Parts: sequence; structure tokens; C-alpha cells
Amino acid sequence: MHGPPPSEPGKGYTLLGPDRVPRGSEVPGTLGGHRPGRIYGRLDCPSALRAIARGGYVRNRVFFADEETAVAAGYRPCSVCMPAEYAAWKANRT
Repeated sequence: MHGPPPSEPGKGYTLLGPDRVPRGSEVPGTLGGHRPGRIYGRLDCPSALRAIARGGYVRNRVFFADEETAVAAGYRPCSVCMPAEYAAWKANRT
């Protein structure tokens, strides 16, 4: 599973950086995200997979190398597949 066509020649995957700029990568991302909701989660997230099965979500899907990058890009954890991370995020909101 990978993102849109690579943004750099010779790179097989496109990952979003902390500055929200897509970059080519030779390795796939470890987390997926939804651009409009600014949510990130596991690639096997049941909620995301249901949305994809219904025909939605894919057009706005992004991928991240790791959680640190997703957070730096302004995304929050998914409450379905990352409940502990979501609880911590929610508790620390200002």
C-alpha cells in the first residue's frame, strides 16, 4: 500500500513531511492520514479501511514516515486505532 505517484524520480512512495510538503521515499510510510481531518493512524485502521471500502478517503489520503512527522505536520492521532495516543493528545490540548 502506498500513496500517490512519487514526487521524485526513482522513489517509490510519497510521504508528507513535517512542513506538509510531499516527498519521494524509497520506503513506505508507517502511518496513514486524512488531509481534511488532519488525522493520522495505523495503516490497518478499521475506520480508515471502512471509509476506503465505501469509496471515500483515498483521494485525501497522505502517508507519514513516523508519528513525530505526523504531529509536526499538524495532524492528530486517530481515536479508533490509536486510543492511547488520542487520549494523551486530547488531555494536552490547550
